[in-house]
Amino acid sequence: MPAQPTWHEDCETMFYRVRETQAKVWLVPLVYAAAALTLGITSARLAHVFLPGFVSTISVNAAIGFYSSIASGMLALTGIVFSLTFVMVQFSATAYSPRLVLWIARDPVISHAIGVFTATFLYALVALAWVDRSGSGRVSLVNVVVVTALLILSIIMFISLIQRISMLQVARMLIFTGDKGREIIENLYPRLDAPASPSSAEMCHAPNLQTLMHHGRPQIVQAVDVPTLVHIASGADCIIELAASVGDSVLESTPILRVLGGVDPLPEAQLRKAIELGGERTFEQDPKYAIRLLVDIAIKALSPAINDPTTAVQALDQIEDLLLRLGRRRLEIGAFRGPNGKLRVLVAFPSWEDFLRLAFDEIRFYGASSVQVMRRMKALISEMVSVLPEERHHALRYWQQRLQSTIERSFGDTEDKLDASAEDRQGLGISRPGNKNSAY
Repeated sequence: MPAQPTWHEDCETMFYRVRETQAKVWLVPLVYAAAALTLGITSARLAHVFLPGFVSTISVNAAIGFYSSIASGMLALTGIVFSLTFVMVQFSATAYSPRLVLWIARDPVISHAIGVFTATFLYALVALAWVDRSGSGRVSLVNVVVVTALLILSIIMFISLIQRISMLQVARMLIFTGDKGREIIENLYPRLDAPASPSSAEMCHAPNLQTLMHHGRPQIVQAVDVPTLVHIASGADCIIELAASVGDSVLESTPILRVLGGVDPLPEAQLRKAIELGGERTFEQDPKYAIRLLVDIAIKALSPAINDPTTAVQALDQIEDLLLRLGRRRLEIGAFRGPNGKLRVLVAFPSWEDFLRLAFDEIRFYGASSVQVMRRMKALISEMVSVLPEERHHALRYWQQRLQSTIERSFGDTEDKLDASAEDRQGLGISRPGNKNSAY
């Protein structure tokens, strides 16, 4: 059986995945365009030299009309693609969260669709140049076949693009966001029965040798290449402490990391290369980001302009699943050691209390007057208390009390308080027996 990848290997893989994702946005259409031009030039020449009798029965005028129509039609189709992309982005920003715009715009179907349309347009132009070459009155059969194949592929991509619009349904957006969260939890955190990270007490008396500052426009820490930092710190016999966590904004002169101990300052170029900065938060090493997006969707649905508590309840379904998975994981993973067992890198990761505050606080505040939301949150916390290990219960009990206090404050009528205090996984569906009057 092959060895399972270590956390360091997973972290390094996720670090480079961030960069690959950013590059694919513009690289995919460019590759399609270059391939179309290369194929268009070489295939016609090779067919002319090695397959001189391989010609089409289509007349020159018909071929010119055929290629011209495809080339002009692809320009119009590409315009439609951009229009659909703009509508998808605008709809997601308005209906759900502006932070989801990045991930919808980076849908690989969009990049490949634009690439296929561009390739069909360019190949049709190149094929048009080979019609009646040198007054031969011939039309290359190879070009006709390739252009027809690209045209069929363009139609398939256009249909696939239309189908992507169904992704904008609220249930699909919530599942998409939840899946991203489940993936990062699976890759980032070990099981709860795994040993906790050893104490980082040895850093307490280490002097601050060097501080790396951010210079330039405001950016977001998207990923950290921990294995590289461990290697650098091990070579210099020092400790690198990340002052900015993944998901944090760094502004002019904001400390990014500190070098504790050691003798000589570390090369800043190597340190900066291990910290991926960008304009948006990403999922890859940011376990709170999926919950942040789900909370955004929920509180937007609870705004007076939309007033859709059912969407908030659906978001709580995904939030509960993520919290259940986090509750069964070892969250104390911020201390990383070198081959000799010495502490080398310190990274701040969110605690169990941080996750609960993010998941509950805003929804509790904005949904305080919704019986449906209160009932769903009551059931959510009760379910987690019943299934998660004892060490997670103290923070959950605290939020049970906060939630009950919110109900007491928000509902003046006794019957409304009783209704809001019931545990109901559907919000307004089936109350759990014996729980309706548990608060009284």
